[in-house]
Parts: sequence; structure tokens; C-alpha cells
Amino acid sequence: MSRVYRLSQWLIVLVAVVGGVSAIAEDRVPPKVREVMDSAKYKQAHWGLLAVELKTGEVRYELNSEKLFAPASTTKCFSVACALDAFGADHRFETPIVRRGEVNDKGELTGDLILIASGDLTLGGRTTESGEIAFTNGDHTYASGGTESELTPQDPLVGLNELARQVAQAGIKRVRGDVLIDDRLFDKAEGSGSGPGRITPIYVNDNLFDFTITPTKAGQPAEVKWRPESKSFRIETHVETVAKGGKSETSVRDLGSGRIGVSGRIAEAHKPVLRVLEVADASSFARTLLIEALNRQGVDVEALAAADHPADKLPSRDETRKLPSVAKFVSPPFAENARLILKVSHNLHASTLPLLVAAKHGERTLSQGLRRQHDFLKRVGVDVDTISFGGGAGGSRSDYTTPAATVQLLRYMATRPDFDAYRRAMPRLGIDGTLAKSVGAESPARDKVAAKTGTLYWDNVMNSSSLLTSKALAGYMTTSKGDTLAFALFVNNAPLRNGLTTTAAGKDLGRIAELLYE
Repeated sequence: MSRVYRLSQWLIVLVAVVGGVSAIAEDRVPPKVREVMDSAKYKQAHWGLLAVELKTGEVRYELNSEKLFAPASTTKCFSVACALDAFGADHRFETPIVRRGEVNDKGELTGDLILIASGDLTLGGRTTESGEIAFTNGDHTYASGGTESELTPQDPLVGLNELARQVAQAGIKRVRGDVLIDDRLFDKAEGSGSGPGRITPIYVNDNLFDFTITPTKAGQPAEVKWRPESKSFRIETHVETVAKGGKSETSVRDLGSGRIGVSGRIAEAHKPVLRVLEVADASSFARTLLIEALNRQGVDVEALAAADHPADKLPSRDETRKLPSVAKFVSPPFAENARLILKVSHNLHASTLPLLVAAKHGERTLSQGLRRQHDFLKRVGVDVDTISFGGGAGGSRSDYTTPAATVQLLRYMATRPDFDAYRRAMPRLGIDGTLAKSVGAESPARDKVAAKTGTLYWDNVMNSSSLLTSKALAGYMTTSKGDTLAFALFVNNAPLRNGLTTTAAGKDLGRIAELLYE
């Protein structure tokens, strides 16, 4: 009996201790925040939160901070940080064109022009007059999944046009060979997020065709405009304008042999709809557009523009590097690339970052780039053994992190000389990027939070619905008392039903940010 009695006493003490720990943990979450987390729509979900004073690390709010969560696009906080460390905020990508062969006194090149892809993520296609990289709050890379995407006003062919101008200025009037794209900077791979999925060292307009579809009068064909403009592709449009209030549905398909079909219907008075199509081969796309740019500058190219890229004509990498340069395009500083990636959650560019880091160290693969990221994170004090990444964008099924590890990274980044570039790249609550609509204009927390968002959901095929795998927010906050916090907030595994949508979940995270601010 005494042994049973002692066991009972031990169990009572254990329950008390566990209960005490639970109470302490719950005390780290403000009651109004707990109300949001405990609402019925999140019954199956689980939450993680850590908010600390930026300089001292003093914990203000905490819940499940050591547990693993799917981070969605807050993964980009890690990949951008690693790339900033590897390249520096002021790094500029240089894309040269070299010539193989001699130029005679008539300006004829007996040989080839070769563009050496450097991994420039925008190639001038978004650069403003002030040298920044432009963005819209709804990026065109997401255009085929909704109606919020918009185009930036810049000509996506700016980089190729400038290179062509320099070639002409160098005295080349005729190319009696071919135009080649050296795309061998790293091994091609697939991205880990939605939007265009082919990772390559050469990007022109994110390797997309943009189609803007505008309704006219009911019963009449809709107006369809596209970019980049090219005479080598045939665009076939069959979009009907239907009566106001009618169903709008449009699609774009690659019909093969340079033909693209745009079809569907759009209701009268509906706002213009943007749709995109990823090209099948980035190097062939760039080659065609570059030949056309050369033609516009008065440079005649004997090779046909409307043809596949003849990669077998490329000399070796070592030989290519030794060829004389005839043109060079220089990008804005890398801080601008970081800003575009984080503001709009640019999956394609974020997926490219680990490969660019690998290439900087003479390596070629995604796994090598991620290993470089591991070494960086370990060096700066992130507990790498507790987290997992399979890509740079946040859509890999192996992407998992903890609120604690995320905050470790955020605190480290605040100690760097380029911290201003990192924080400036984050969306601003209620102002821009993916946080533009998370709170209203009257919110007291508006523009007091700079943080990366994350959204990841999978089709729940069995129930003809979706599962919100992750909604996330991680970054920096200046509270109503003037304190600066680094924080990470995650909710995972919430069925999208009964009024819960990805947008509604985003507003709930915005509401929690408001409550922590207050």
C-alpha cells in the first residue's frame, strides 16, 4: 500500500508540475491572441509563436517555439539571408556578350555572338529610372492563379535591347554565324513554389509571356495584348466578351511550333485579367528575343530567330570566358533583388538563390547550394539540427523550421551592416507587398511591422476542398511602447472550410500582429 500511496503522490506532483508549465506557457500568449488561435475554424490546427526583444533576446510571447512548423514562404528569410551573406547587398550581376570570330572592315562577324548568362534575375526588365527594381503587390508570376496580379510598367526587353545597342556600337553590322546563350552557370533544377518552375541562369521577363485580357462589348472579341513582343511567335486569340455579370474564365496554352492560344470568356465591365505562360525552353526564348533586338539595332543575323537554341555549337566554358567582349549589361545591386523576392514572395527567384550561392563557390547543384546555406546558418548561431529545407522558396515538402530558429536568424541579421537592406526588403504591414491588405488603413499597427508572409496549401482531393498547410509571418515589429521585437508566427494544418480562406487566415495573422503591437 505504501508503494501505491507514494506512486499516487508522485502522480499528483507530476500533474501539478505539468499543469504549472502549461499555465506559464499560456501566460506567454495574450488572452486576445489566444481567442484568435482558439477559434472554431482553427480547431484542427496548431500554432507556434515566439517574439523577443531584438537586442536582449528577452522573451515577450511564446507558444510551441521549439516545435517544427511548415514555414511556407518565410523560408525566403533564410535563403535571402544566405545570399546576402554570399554576395553582399551591393553585388551587381554582369551579363556579357562575347564574340567568337573576327570582324572585318565591313562590320561582318564571321562567327557567333554568345551571351553568357550570369544569373541576373531581372535582366533590366523591372529597373526604374532611379535604379530600383519595380514590383506590384500582386506579382505577374502568380497571374494564372487569380485576378490580383498586375504588370510593372517597364519594358521586359530592356536588358536585351541594351546589349544589342552595345553590339551595334562595337561596329558589328552582320553576324555570319549564330547567336548562342551560354546557360551553363549551374545545373538546371525545378523550383519549390507556385508560378514558373524552371530554374535557369537566364531569365527574360521571368521566362513568361504576359497576356492582358480586356473586355469590350458583349458579343465582341475581347482585346488581348501581350509582352514581350516578338515576331517569332504566333498568338491565336479566341476570347469572347459576355454580358456583364457573366462568368469569366480564360486560359493560355502552348500549341507548339511557336503558336500560343489564348481562349475563354470575360464579362463586360470586368477589370482586365492578366494571364501568363511559361516558355518551354529559356535559352531558346532568350536567343530569339536577342536576335530580334539585334535586328532592331540594325545588326543582321544570318541564323533564324524562330529556332531552337543550338547548344551543341557552344565552345567549352573555359574557351568562352577567354573570348573578347563586345557588350555587357550590369544589374541593380543585389539588395534590390532581395527586396523583390521578399516583397512579392517571388518563388522563382528565391528558388534560384541556392544555385547562385553554389555557383559563386564553383559548385553547380541545388544540394550544394543548400549545404552552403547550412554552413552559413550554423556559423551565425541558428540551431540547424532542428530545422529542414529542401529548396529556397518554401514549397518543398521537407521545409520545416521552428519559431526559435527563425528568431535566431532574425536577431543575427539585425547585427549585420546590411541589416537595413534586409529589413527594407520585408513587406510592410498595411502598406505594400504581400502585407498590403492584411490590416485596414486605420490600424494602429500599420507600417509598424516589416515581415515576410507565407502561404502553403494542398488540395484535399477526398473532400473536394483544400488544407491550409501553413500560414506564417516572421520579421520585425516596433510596438506601441517603442520596443523592437523579432518574431515568428505560424499556424499549420487548418482545413479551408466554414469561411476560412487563405485571405482570412492572413487577416487573422495581421490581427495577431496588431494585438502584439498593442
